[in-house]
Amino acid sequence: MAKHGKKYQEAAKLINRAELYDIEDAFATIVKTTTANFDETVEAHFRMGLDGRHADQQIRGAIVLPNGTGKSVKVLVFAKGEKAHEAEAAGADYVGAEEMAEKIQKENWFDFDVVVATPDMMGVVGRLGKILGPKGLMPNPKSGTVTMDLTKALAEIKAGKVEYRLDKTNIVHTPIGKVSFGPEKLAENYRALVDAIVKAKPAAAKGQYIRSASIACTMGPGLKINPQKLLG
Repeated sequence: MAKHGKKYQEAAKLINRAELYDIEDAFATIVKTTTANFDETVEAHFRMGLDGRHADQQIRGAIVLPNGTGKSVKVLVFAKGEKAHEAEAAGADYVGAEEMAEKIQKENWFDFDVVVATPDMMGVVGRLGKILGPKGLMPNPKSGTVTMDLTKALAEIKAGKVEYRLDKTNIVHTPIGKVSFGPEKLAENYRALVDAIVKAKPAAAKGQYIRSASIACTMGPGLKINPQKLLG
């Protein structure tokens, strides 16, 4: 088991692992117990009452957080012709077609955080499935990253759009901002995310939908949020 440093141990003493925190208390505590000398990312984790092995119990979507993510995001757009010009005008960091796919395959190039593609480019992008898929970078219509409206897609991504999806262990992990946002803005982002996840509830879901919820900083200890009061 990895040994944690002195700062982490001091922070951990301020968190009651057995307690289920209300949202306001949770974010006030997480901001107070930050230990790193950089602006840490705060992540939300939800253990879902779903079985991702069944297609009708999958959840995946995206939301523009009210206060953004605090992170500058590099976007690669697969597009040609007029759509390539539109992507460049809308602020894409990289725009291209087959040559970009080749760069990723041959040079193991990953200097981007999000991939967007026009539908006609999915034949090219599809060949990168085994490379982009495991990194969570594959464009998908459900998250708004396969689209003809590149101007809108890029505006949302740059404004702080995050994707939420069920992983293989039936957990959703999503970044919701930086410690420097302060408790109120983080709580606002968190509520917006929870609201989106609740609205995405599949008809096939049985029992308690969100079984447990927690938040944690990049380098700090996590704390649990009362799932019964998630929207409270």
